[in-house]
Amino acid sequence: MKNIKSHFKFTTQQRNGIFLLLLLIVALQCVYAFVNFSSEEITVDSKALQLFQTEIDSLKLVELEKRKPKIYPFNPNFITDYKGYTLGMSSEEINRLLKFRAKDQWINSPKQFQQVTKVSDSVFNKISPYFKFPDWVTNPKPKKQYTKSFNTSKAKTEAEKIDLNTATAIQLQKVYGIGEAYSKRIINYRTKQNGFVSIIELNQVYGLKPETIEELKKSFSLKTPKAINKINLNTASKSQLVTVRFIDYEIAHNIIEYRTLYEGFNSFEDLIKVKDFPVKKIEIIKLYLRLN
Repeated sequence: MKNIKSHFKFTTQQRNGIFLLLLLIVALQCVYAFVNFSSEEITVDSKALQLFQTEIDSLKLVELEKRKPKIYPFNPNFITDYKGYTLGMSSEEINRLLKFRAKDQWINSPKQFQQVTKVSDSVFNKISPYFKFPDWVTNPKPKKQYTKSFNTSKAKTEAEKIDLNTATAIQLQKVYGIGEAYSKRIINYRTKQNGFVSIIELNQVYGLKPETIEELKKSFSLKTPKAINKINLNTASKSQLVTVRFIDYEIAHNIIEYRTLYEGFNSFEDLIKVKDFPVKKIEIIKLYLRLN
């Protein structure tokens, strides 16, 4: 009992502290009881809030557009598997395009692209504005129309024709299709060969077209052909044969071998049967040969 009483004995300072604590509790209770702590009602401007929300949504859309992969102009003929996937094409549509291109065929219009791939209208409308085809497809150059054609000049008489072995560059250039370059080639060939043996040799001038040669024949002829000693095809030796244009030692050997096997040549056309014979040059070679 004595120990219990000792717990309720306080000093003066302790009692003063307890009293102040009680006063503070009472004061706080009064404040809580009589003071209104409820907050005032906040008014919201719905229009302003809606505008703010709209602005946020638009910013989100802009950000989403920025994150989307950009599409740049491209040639649909070169769409790869990955490229087609990023464009929204299915694997079947991509395979149809690749099979079409494997046949070395080309897509030349947006309409043809949809016909080949069978893409949906939504995908087609999204990617077709970015199709870029070569200029020769989108802007084909019109074909040149030649008002003047060959075979329009009148053939001259033999007396009026100019000797091809003495013709000047200026005279040659009067023929339609013969310019400075071609006239120079003709004269250079003539100089190198010491003159034309036959007008057939015009075929050996680089770049001359058959129709141009025909025009030349209307105004030129060989009045002074180069003199040559023709070699007997059926008796000529190898050393004699190699002096003929376009015949080398191997071809000369093959000619003699064929001649021995078939007991001579009956016509110049038999030369075609000779091994490795330059068939395209036979008309020139014949100018230097005879059969007897």
